Amino acid sequence: QEELKMMINLVRPKFFVPVHGEYRHLVKHAKLAETMGIPGENVFVAENGQVLEFTKDKGTVGGRVTAGRILIDGLGVGDVGNIVLRDRQHLAENGIMIVVLALEKGSNQLMAGPEIISRGFVYVRESDELMDEAQQVVYGAVEKCLDKGISDWGRIKNCIRDELADFIWKRTKRSPMIMPIIMEI
Repeated sequence: QEELKMMINLVRPKFFVPVHGEYRHLVKHAKLAETMGIPGENVFVAENGQVLEFTKDKGTVGGRVTAGRILIDGLGVGDVGNIVLRDRQHLAENGIMIVVLALEKGSNQLMAGPEIISRGFVYVRESDELMDEAQQVVYGAVEKCLDKGISDWGRIKNCIRDELADFIWKRTKRSPMIMPIIMEI
């Protein structure tokens, strides 16, 4: 605070607009400016997007402009997108389970798997029983689809996702992202 007081004393601005920190910090900084002798009508606490207009004699609050956060994602700058942010939040909170299996071309018979890879959900070495049961749930879901004559991989993946999600929720009260991958042999 002493540094802020010193800057106000050195600069002696006619108008004062705090610009750094959370809203509560801006308000506190504005009050400090008033205690340092800047008239209250010349102190402005603006919100993001709020336009301030100044003349030689006075300052006024104008309209609004579009303003928001700019997110930086790797090499790109700009709007990452709500879906990407939602997926990242879901992954951070619940983890992911990747289900890999191989079906024979033509007959759609299960040739390998299902293998389940888990990241950010449970530590696999400490959850062998849960993972074994999850494999059986996936195996049962695939068999159920094939018994019904369902050969569309999209529908099989949805069936795997739904059955596994129900099982995991009942056992752990968590809902990891589930990503089935079907390979054709």
